[in-house]
Amino acid sequence: MPEHALVYVADPMCSWCWGFSPVIASVAARFGAQAPVTLLVGGLAPGAARLMDDTNKVMVRGHWDHVYAATGQPFDYRFFEREGFVYDTEPACRAVVLVRRHMPDRVLAFLDSVHAAFYRDNRDVTGSETLGDLAAGCGLDHDAFTREFESEELRGETRDDFAFTRRLGISGFPALVGFDGDSLTPITVGYRPWEQVEGLIEAWISGRESTDA
Repeated sequence: MPEHALVYVADPMCSWCWGFSPVIASVAARFGAQAPVTLLVGGLAPGAARLMDDTNKVMVRGHWDHVYAATGQPFDYRFFEREGFVYDTEPACRAVVLVRRHMPDRVLAFLDSVHAAFYRDNRDVTGSETLGDLAAGCGLDHDAFTREFESEELRGETRDDFAFTRRLGISGFPALVGFDGDSLTPITVGYRPWEQVEGLIEAWISGRESTDA
């Protein structure tokens, strides 16, 4: 990790992270030269095995309504007509780690494409076929993605992200923290609009530069 970085913790199947997607894109564009954005996957519901029932659907739909009201990000509510869906976020997280491994400069774009596929386009992002198509859209060879996706090494690397997130004390997503060597400064834990996030990052950079002077 660079000496100065912005650590972004997200999950590709977190609706508030989808809401935050335009914000983190603006963060990377505005501050990337001063503090590159490093992405970690937090693991919203890794390894979930139970089928979504009507109670789960009502709860998730409520989150989507709140995200849409706050951010205007689009959702395809036909998702809730699905039967037999398991809300396991580990495969999508694993795909993000795989893309980060090979194309770190494209990983935020890939995360956004997974968000959009799931929330806007109602595609199933819990399997390798859709995730491989999305990775290919970002420039990664589909066959190579498929081979590596099932490896135990990649599964372990993904679990390492989850564990590191817990060590940081982060349990909610999206989360953005400023990293200075061994020092971590929370920018936001939870959604904030760009106007607020921009000011918070400027204050963090200003404080860091004052300390370095």
